[in-house]
Amino acid sequence: MQSAAAATPLVAIRHVAKSYRRGAQTVPVLTDITLDIAEGDFIALMGPSGSGKSTLLNLIAGIDRPDAGELLVAGFDIARLAEATLAEWRAAHVGFIFQFYNLMPVLTAFENVELPLMLTRLNRAQRRERVGMVLEMVNLADRMSHYPSELSGGQQQRVAIARALITDPMLIVADEPTGDLDRTSAAEILAMLRRLNAELGKTIVMVTHDAHAAAAAKSLVHLEKGELIHGQAG
Repeated sequence: MQSAAAATPLVAIRHVAKSYRRGAQTVPVLTDITLDIAEGDFIALMGPSGSGKSTLLNLIAGIDRPDAGELLVAGFDIARLAEATLAEWRAAHVGFIFQFYNLMPVLTAFENVELPLMLTRLNRAQRRERVGMVLEMVNLADRMSHYPSELSGGQQQRVAIARALITDPMLIVADEPTGDLDRTSAAEILAMLRRLNAELGKTIVMVTHDAHAAAAAKSLVHLEKGELIHGQAG
């Protein structure tokens, strides 16, 4: 029999709604969203442009706040945290992977990955050890002194994955992580995400419009006009 603790989802979304202002108009983006994401899941959020999938990802990651409803992550109602507290929570518990990598062009791969650790109490030697370990994990130990302009798109995304992992977050959010990559590089990134999920137990929430990318996930949630339609990935 499953224990209550084991049954508690990592992310619990209850009746969440979100709208944006466009001039004098209020444009609803998400309507009455209720969703559980289990710890260790790898979920793909799919839907057409304007369906609200990136908005939902931003709410889960604490980048944005809902207008109504409850959003619990590991028991914390992140929608009610003060801005400074929320920023600290995000930095400690959420790893971000973006479509266009968001690397600092003037920093090496090593320095880009190290950046989130500059806000921690780790000393230089501890930071160096952790960055080296994570770059080794994404098969980029031999590229740590290279700048983003000296790396391929797939390599830059692996740097971004290493940066997302460096604080050992409980949750990884990925917004179209293969959208700017060729087919081979995309397959490598998806395989890496599956390994992070299977071997390290990382909970991953990925937005994608690509059915092939979504098939890498364990489960699929489809959004249409701000409402959830549940499905199942391969």
